[in-house]
Amino acid sequence: MTLETISTAKAHGGIQGVYRHLSTETKTPMTFAVFVPPHAEGEKLPVLWYLSGLTCTHANCMDKGEYRQLAAELGLIIVLPDTSPRGEDVADEKENWQFGSGAGFYVDATQAPYADHYRMYSYVTQELPAIIAAHFPADMSRQGITGHSMGGHGALTIALNNPETYKSASAFAPIVNPSVAGWSKPAFEKYLGTDAAAWRRYDAVALIEDGKRFPELLVDQGTADSFLATGLMPERLVDAAKKAGQPLVLNMRDGYDHSYNFISTFMDDHLRWHGERLI
Repeated sequence: MTLETISTAKAHGGIQGVYRHLSTETKTPMTFAVFVPPHAEGEKLPVLWYLSGLTCTHANCMDKGEYRQLAAELGLIIVLPDTSPRGEDVADEKENWQFGSGAGFYVDATQAPYADHYRMYSYVTQELPAIIAAHFPADMSRQGITGHSMGGHGALTIALNNPETYKSASAFAPIVNPSVAGWSKPAFEKYLGTDAAAWRRYDAVALIEDGKRFPELLVDQGTADSFLATGLMPERLVDAAKKAGQPLVLNMRDGYDHSYNFISTFMDDHLRWHGERLI
């Protein structure tokens, strides 16, 4: 597999890089970022995946997430994938920020014309991990996953579906019940078809209802988030977890919104959470 280095820069003793490769899953070039902390020669380090939200690329958290200093101290590799396939031949709705480019929802689409390229679930869980293992000093037996909004949805569903792969899971303001949320249900219909039963493997609340479990989940949510009531609905996750006995820590952060001002404020809390479980 050929990996192109777009840029590298030293930060907190480590290297922040941006890379590109041709994906076999999406059939498009895919760009991603990796921060490798300072480490001894030959040392293998734990990996934390960060999945971004609607309209984002790898660059949003890389530029505004404020993770590098503590990741360097903890010895965590941070991987930031893109949020969707991109390109002229990729089906899209250019005027719809909740679907298509920048809005892959971390699912494997089954419906034409999206099934050819929108395979972000398999890309994030299979193809990109193989690239990380081959090209970076990563200990793939120690992986954690986190994300924001659509990426928080991705982190929770991927962890619940793959508890043997990830040792820790958290989310910032996740879409916890995308099968019913107004800004995700239309995307699910287009990617996955109209049979709602096919959506459940990509819905954290539904997965917990269907018996999926993860050792413990951490969620942070701002009380001033404008998407709280209609898109995010954390109370649905709390209710499902309580009924199922799924361990969950939900922190409602007073006055915080949906932006990277919120994420960067509590990024260190999440890094420490993962660090305790990965190191």
